[in-house]
Amino acid sequence: MPVPARRLPSWVWVTGLTAGAVAAVSVLSVQADKGPQPTATAARPSASPAAQPTPTKSAAPAVVPDGSGTGRRIVYSLGQKRVWLVDASDASRRTFAVWPGTVDPAEGTYTVGTRTDATTGSDGVQIEHIVYFATASGVNVAFSSAVDGSSPPPPAEGVRTGGIRMKTADGDALWTFGEAGTTVVVVS
Repeated sequence: MPVPARRLPSWVWVTGLTAGAVAAVSVLSVQADKGPQPTATAARPSASPAAQPTPTKSAAPAVVPDGSGTGRRIVYSLGQKRVWLVDASDASRRTFAVWPGTVDPAEGTYTVGTRTDATTGSDGVQIEHIVYFATASGVNVAFSSAVDGSSPPPPAEGVRTGGIRMKTADGDALWTFGEAGTTVVVVS
């Protein structure tokens, strides 16, 4: 005689379905973590695209400008709005775009003098890793990065600023590289 089929209680079915759903959601969340991640950006006012370039990563690193000297140095190009960290063998170890202030240093060779860990910039933004190297028209010129990683807002009408801003990671690298006494070469 055949044994009659036994029905499972409903709570067993609910438990099984719940466990299956949790497993499916877990698999989907792991797959989602491996895909591209959206990033939120805050809209910032911009005076003009020429006034505030958007730093981009290029396929090939920019070549250190001719006439920028030799040996270990920081090279800053006024025209390219770019900085190079060059080692003693004249190899570029890092290059990145920057946002210059309204006052540029004259072309020439300078030396890193004072360094300040953090302060408030003339635009009211909290900045860090300030590396001073020149004075132009009575304004101190220095490399720095915003603590929050933002690019500088357009300066207020008539405000003269000598801050050369960069992304936080680039500011960290320049801070480590640009010890007091490091040569800074400003080219066109």
